[in-house]
Amino acid sequence: MPTLSATARARLPDSAFAYIDSQGRRRLPINDVSHVRNALARFDQVDFEDDAARERARERLLRAAKKHGIVPLGFFDGQLRKARGANVRSLPRGMVTFLLTDIEGSTRLLERLGDEYTGLLRDVRTVIRSSVRASNGHEVDARADEFFAVFRRSTHALDAALAIQRALQAKTWPQKAEVRVRIGMHTGRPTLTDTGYVGIAVHIAARVCYASHGGQILLSSAAHDAFSDRLAAGIAFRSLGRFSLHGLAEPEALWQVDATDLRAKFPKPRTLGPARRPRADLA
Repeated sequence: MPTLSATARARLPDSAFAYIDSQGRRRLPINDVSHVRNALARFDQVDFEDDAARERARERLLRAAKKHGIVPLGFFDGQLRKARGANVRSLPRGMVTFLLTDIEGSTRLLERLGDEYTGLLRDVRTVIRSSVRASNGHEVDARADEFFAVFRRSTHALDAALAIQRALQAKTWPQKAEVRVRIGMHTGRPTLTDTGYVGIAVHIAARVCYASHGGQILLSSAAHDAFSDRLAAGIAFRSLGRFSLHGLAEPEALWQVDATDLRAKFPKPRTLGPARRPRADLA
């Protein structure tokens, strides 16, 4: 990471820092990609004045990460570490399906709506939380504009995902804003320890969510393969192909959930691109 001199630091605006304490001391610079990555790594080492200050700094840092295209996997992988033991023990073990959501263009919405964004975020969370609970899901955590849930059955996760998109599509938002949520699903067998879920399944779920677009529901190959029952009328899975996802060694097959009452056309997944076949296969 390039060294940030005292002079250069002084020239940065307050918006280039994730945390400014009551004495005006500015910490966790987020002025560029390298400093955002450093702030993500150092966040838990900072002594915040109170929980509210910590949460404000966390949300600013996550928005900066999204602006620079950084997926903060540590956020998802470590969310339960501060949860109470009873809550951790109540979460499902074994084969589970993760559902992750993320508001598309949240920074632009915040800039446009100002103080009204807080109410919008609360309404979005209410829709997601209600849909998850109604589908027998378990909330893992909600931070900034992301939401992390887990289900014992993949069909229940799909029910929640469809309910979320339908409810958000039907709502009227402040200043006629268009609010769209990305949804990614992955099925795997993570380890649930006293400190939370660990394992590659959490990482893949985060990558699939990042690859999706607002209004879209994407499934990993494992999530797709977990479905054995007939889908409800008007619901279908469509193969998008295999893609190289950020940070994953092997390409991942992505599937889109199509529903007759939801938007079906989206740009290509936000990934490193389609997986290339080995040279020997090109002959």
